[in-house]
Amino acid sequence: MSMRTAIVILLLALFAGTAGAFQIVAFCPDTYLTGEPDEYFVLEGSGSPGGIEVTDGEGSVRFPEGSTVNGRVVVAREAAGYLRAHGSLPDYEVVGTDATVPDMLRRGDFRLANQKDSITLIVGGAVVQEVGWPEDVAARQGQVHTLVDGGWDPRPFFIGQSDFAPRTFENVTVTLFVSPDCSYEVLSEAVASARERIDVNVYEFTHPGIAEMLAGAAGRGVDVSVLVEGGPVGGISAEEKGVARMLADHGVTVMMMETAGDAHARYRFDHAKYMVVDGRGVLVTSENFKESGIPETGEWGNRGWGAWVEDAGVAGYFAEVYRADCTGGDIVPAPQGGGLAETGGGGYEVRFAPETVHGARVTPVLAPDTSGLVRQMIAGAEERVLIEQAYITNSTVGGANRYLAEAINASRRGVAVQVLLDSAWFNVEGEKDNDEMAAWINGLARREGIPMEARCIDLAAAGLEKVHTKGVVVDNRSVLVSSINWNDNSPDFNREAGVIIEHPAAAAYFARTFAADWEAGTRAGGDAGFDYRIIAALGVVVLFAAVYVARRVLWEG
Repeated sequence: MSMRTAIVILLLALFAGTAGAFQIVAFCPDTYLTGEPDEYFVLEGSGSPGGIEVTDGEGSVRFPEGSTVNGRVVVAREAAGYLRAHGSLPDYEVVGTDATVPDMLRRGDFRLANQKDSITLIVGGAVVQEVGWPEDVAARQGQVHTLVDGGWDPRPFFIGQSDFAPRTFENVTVTLFVSPDCSYEVLSEAVASARERIDVNVYEFTHPGIAEMLAGAAGRGVDVSVLVEGGPVGGISAEEKGVARMLADHGVTVMMMETAGDAHARYRFDHAKYMVVDGRGVLVTSENFKESGIPETGEWGNRGWGAWVEDAGVAGYFAEVYRADCTGGDIVPAPQGGGLAETGGGGYEVRFAPETVHGARVTPVLAPDTSGLVRQMIAGAEERVLIEQAYITNSTVGGANRYLAEAINASRRGVAVQVLLDSAWFNVEGEKDNDEMAAWINGLARREGIPMEARCIDLAAAGLEKVHTKGVVVDNRSVLVSSINWNDNSPDFNREAGVIIEHPAAAAYFARTFAADWEAGTRAGGDAGFDYRIIAALGVVVLFAAVYVARRVLWEG
C-alpha cells in the first residue's frame, strides 16, 4: 500500500465518523462507448452535499443548490450516454443532455482520462479522498472501480456486471449425480417435474434429447427460456443453431449474450451451467448441454459433477441471477438454422446412481461475484482435499493458480491433497499443460516433503471421454460443484455458477467417484513424469511394425 493510499484511507475513516459524511465509492473513467459520454462516479453519504467539490485537477463539479443525498448518487458525464450504456438514467449529469436529470455546476473541463488521472473529493476546502491511476487502481476499459471496506477493487468489476453477496441456505435437500452415469436421468426428472417455469443458462447447448424435453415442457404450458453464450470457443455450431430453431418452433425463448452495438458483453464468457425450475429447485452442473456432457444413461461421455437442489431459497437466488443476466443490451436472440446432432455415443457401464441427502447447507458460488468462496473452502480444510479438474494453469503473473496455491498451503500444514487432471490429447500435447502441471505438483511435494500428489487420469481405463468437472471435496464435510475452471480468466471475468454443499454424505458421494477416477489415473511424477507423447510415438512404432509383419506374412504365404 502506498503512503498516499494509507493517508486517504485514514482520512476516510476519520471523516466517516462525522455527520453527513461522504465518500466516492465507485467510478469508471474508461468506458466502452466512443468518447465515453457514460463515464461516471458514485458518491455515498447522507445530507446536503453543498460543501462538496469533486475534481480531476483540470476541472471540477459541485452539486446544485438544494441537493440532498441519502445513500448513493450517480454522477455521469452525460445522462444520454449513461442511459445508452446502462439502461437507466443517472442522478446527475455534468454535460446537459437530458432535461429530466439535474446538471452539476461545472468549472473547467472535468473529464476522467483513461490511463493516467485522479479523482479527488474536497469537503469544506479540505481534501478527504484522492484516488489516482495507475498508482492506486489499474484502469482497464469498461472496469468500474469500487471501494469496499476501505480498499479499492477487491474484484475486477465491469460495466453491467452483477454484485451478488454470498448467502447460505440451511436444511436443504440435494440429489447428487455424476456424468456420464446418471446426469441425464436427474435432469430429465427435473424437467418433467416443472409446472410453471424453466430457466436455463448454459455455455453450449447441442443436445437434441434435452431440447426435446424442454420443447415438451413448453408444449404442456411451462414457460421456458434459454440463455447461451454468444461467442463460444470455435463459434456457435450448426447443431446449436438447430437446437435454437427447434426450441423456438415450440415457443421457447432462446437468447445469447454477446457484444451488440454499444452494449458490450458483461462477461468474457457466459460459462455457467444451471437450470431453475418453478422457483423451487435448481440444477447445477459442470457440464454443457451436449451429448458428451449429459449423455443418455449407458452412453459414453465426460466425467462431470452435478446437484439438483430442491429449495425455494436457493432457487430464488439463482432465479435472480438469471433475471440479471438476461437483462441488458448484450442479450440478443440466438441464431437459428442448421440441424440437430446425431445421438448415440457407445456403451458405458454405469457405476454410480443418483443419491439424495437431506439437511444440507448450500452456498451458491458465482464468478466473478463470490468466486473467492472457493479459496475460503480450501483454506478451511483440516484433513484432506480432493481436486478433480479439466485442467489447471498457473497464474499469468507468476506462481500457482490461486486455488491451487491454497491447496498447496493446506498441504504444507499437513492436509492430504490429491489432484486429478484430464488427459485428453488437447490437455496433454502442449509443453505447459496437464502432464507438466502434475509433474510440477509432484516435484514440489517431493522437494518440500508435503502430503500432496497429482495424476492425469487414464481415460481408457476409466471409460470416459474426458474429465470436464471442476470439483473439490474438503474433509468429509463439503463439496464444490461448479463451472469455474482453475485459471485466471474464469473466476475474474466469466459468468460462472456453482454450489458448495456441506453434508458428510454429499462429500462421501463425490469422494467415491473421485476414488474410482483416481485409481484409473497414471502418475505424473517429477522429472520422470508420465509423457503421453512418448506413449503415442511408441504406438506409431508398434503400428508400423505390425503392418510390416503382416505384409511379410502375405508376401511369403
